Amino acid sequence: MSNYKRYFKTSHNPVFITFVTLDRKNILEQNIDILRESFKYAKNKFEFDIIAISVLKNHCHLILLTDKIEEIPKIIRTIKFNFSINISSEYISNDLSLSAIKRGEKGVWQRRYYDHIIRDEDDLFKHIDYIHYNSWKHYKIAPKDWKFSSFNKYVKDGFYERDWCNFDDKYNIKQLDYE
Repeated sequence: MSNYKRYFKTSHNPVFITFVTLDRKNILEQNIDILRESFKYAKNKFEFDIIAISVLKNHCHLILLTDKIEEIPKIIRTIKFNFSINISSEYISNDLSLSAIKRGEKGVWQRRYYDHIIRDEDDLFKHIDYIHYNSWKHYKIAPKDWKFSSFNKYVKDGFYERDWCNFDDKYNIKQLDYE
């Protein structure tokens, strides 16, 4: 088994994170209120800001900023755990191994998550674009029409044009793959 290690810096860098449902089950969209409550629950326990986010049907991309980067695993664990104990049992997998059950897994999320420490402003902007491009990548839904992302907030703040994600934008973003 691989020995995964998280890299923690002492500087104040945002972190791009992707976490995915077990077997990529499409359960997040219909349970978005539970996921939102899970984020609120984690924010009551830890200090962090969400720079950008997109919740898809079976995974979530976000950029998280915290002064205590070593708490990111706890933040993600808290979000996943709170979601798992509040979701209807119809969405929980019954095909868990004995070792997964002993670890306290609920059959909702993949065990690990992907993280990437944002290195500089260019890296940050690429990841924000990638997050907002995801509704088009997976469902061919324009970012302005995907209601489970921070895209429209970025439009309101003047970061994007409402019809962003033209062919040039898509070509540049397709070079990136953070899943």
